[in-house]
Amino acid sequence: MLDAKFLEDISARISALIAKTPAADLEKNLRALLTAQLAKLDLVTREEFDIQKELLARAQARLAELEAKLAALEGQNPK
Repeated sequence: MLDAKFLEDISARISALIAKTPAADLEKNLRALLTAQLAKLDLVTREEFDIQKELLARAQARLAELEAKLAALEGQNPK
């Protein structure tokens, strides 16, 4: 059977080798470039989106209530 410590040691060595290659630098540069480009976009977080979605649902429900009240009031007062 393979020893867990042996596997951890191999994993650590592979990670160290990859960190020393140009691939690690390339990944860091691409990540920084992507982050910079996304920062330029007018995006919102999921939390902000969910809050606005909830506010819109409440506003629509309130509007429906007010429309129903208005219709009832207009029905009571014939012109």
